[in-house]
Amino acid sequence: MILLHEPTLKGNEKKYLSECINTNWISTSGKFINLFEKEICKYTKSKHVVLVNSGTSALHISLLLSNIKPGDEVIVPTVSFIAPINAVNYCKASPIFIDVDDYLNIDIKKVISFLENETITKNNLTYNKKTKKKISAIIVVHVFGNLVNLKPLINICKKKKIDLIEDAAESFGSYYKNSQKIKHAGTIGKFGCLSFNGNKIITCGGGGAILTQSKVLADKARYLVTQAKNDPVNFVHDNVGYNYKMTNLHAAVGIAQIKNIKKILLNKKKIFNFYFKEISKINGVSMILNPKYCNSNNWINLIRIDKEKYKKNVKQLIKIFTIYGIQVRPVWFLNHLQKPYKHYQRYNIIKAKKLLDTVLCVPSSASLKKNQIKKITNLLRNKNI
Repeated sequence: MILLHEPTLKGNEKKYLSECINTNWISTSGKFINLFEKEICKYTKSKHVVLVNSGTSALHISLLLSNIKPGDEVIVPTVSFIAPINAVNYCKASPIFIDVDDYLNIDIKKVISFLENETITKNNLTYNKKTKKKISAIIVVHVFGNLVNLKPLINICKKKKIDLIEDAAESFGSYYKNSQKIKHAGTIGKFGCLSFNGNKIITCGGGGAILTQSKVLADKARYLVTQAKNDPVNFVHDNVGYNYKMTNLHAAVGIAQIKNIKKILLNKKKIFNFYFKEISKINGVSMILNPKYCNSNNWINLIRIDKEKYKKNVKQLIKIFTIYGIQVRPVWFLNHLQKPYKHYQRYNIIKAKKLLDTVLCVPSSASLKKNQIKKITNLLRNKNI
């Protein structure tokens, strides 16, 4: 079986895990937690990092610390894993769904159009003309390792008093390259949220992190993820907290993984280039490319099917690949069509509707070999199957 994306475990993962077990430091305290936070700070150039047990937890805490109140609204993409939408729901707030651009990221032009034409400013806050609710934040999701072009959005968010949260779960190792100072994904907004799930560029088996440039916000996040414990001796809690901390076991794996990040990213770039070379020879199939303004980590490679030229759609290709032991999948089912979120507002969604039948995620593990890519592209080339 050629899997879609499996972890690369070729460092000191076993050694560090054994140390945790041998010393009994297996829970939410231990040296690897502090070490991993420092390594993430060093790599991303984020001033502060708070480790948590998932990317979803990171999103939830980021929303809470952006003062999202019940009844508020948060702008979100319709194309992403459902986690950021659920995190909005955890806060009893409502999502507003926006379409995608050519890179499958949230369409910033449509976000700006919505803010300029569909909102009003009152008492220095922004309200939705249609629902009369306050719009408090926007979550941009850097999907598949390609970064959202945030430059046009930053000023209007400041003007409208809307907090910018980056879901960088899929983009560890992705950077903006056209600014004077290179910026890592998740270091521009008020918060950045990382995921170290088993299928990510680097993994802890599970876990996530909150990035912020504010010590005050980092301290507040650390307080909330440790059950809002004011007095650890007498167990006094002045606020509602959450059991969201990462364990030392997970951080141990993370330390081993981050040491190999350069090699992983280099392999991912080679895989992308080889796919591009092979797929460019196939009529009716093309790759979704990386934006010129960023260095992508190339997390998952995506191909676009022209049904008129290729004569097959995504569903048909999934059946074929499954027969040959190759794991592929479509883009996520659109969030504004998910059963819990059908009744929420969506704005000018056009491009996203075409994705489910035209875009396919293909195997992209950092350990993927050229002969495996050849097998995949040869299947695509053989239209008689």
